[in-house]
Amino acid sequence: MKLLFTMIVAVLFAQIAVAQSGYRIKPGDTLSISVLEDPSLNSEALVRPDGGISLLIAGDVRAAGQTVSGLRSILTQRYASNFAITPTVSVALLALAPPPEPRDPVTIDIYVLGEVEAPGLKELKPGVSLLQAISTAGGLSRFAAHKRIQLRRRAPDGTEQMSILNYDAVQRGAGTRNIILRDGDVILVPERRLFE
Repeated sequence: MKLLFTMIVAVLFAQIAVAQSGYRIKPGDTLSISVLEDPSLNSEALVRPDGGISLLIAGDVRAAGQTVSGLRSILTQRYASNFAITPTVSVALLALAPPPEPRDPVTIDIYVLGEVEAPGLKELKPGVSLLQAISTAGGLSRFAAHKRIQLRRRAPDGTEQMSILNYDAVQRGAGTRNIILRDGDVILVPERRLFE
């Protein structure tokens, strides 16, 4: 029974060693470092954002970018001058860095419909204005109703809010502000009426 247990543990350690052999250490990973000849040097080290770890005797060591075996070799060299024989250093990966926090979207989806030269979905950078969005749609067509442009936006409660904007006034900066768009906004440019 003991022999079977020993074999299972050996196989597990071998699999862990193979999995760790190609892995490159990253900031945020937690490492276990032990020195067989001097247990007072055993420690757990969190890889700092700059990629380094700080250890007794070895000092500051760059861990990020190294494999576990590569870091073991570096630490063995750092500790060697303090021992009569080459020390037996072990390095193990205890925990991986947590996944990064989600970032702000790189683009937002704006729908420009109706009397523009190139209607459709526009993937734009956050902070884009109404005028910029219409510009990416090729500008207004000659049949556009400049004074009745609709901006449709979903409110947090799920209802749709609609604002009527005067394109010419926004363009001149005359009292009507140039609205900054949000993800999912719809700009609808209606067709002008006969004498509009």
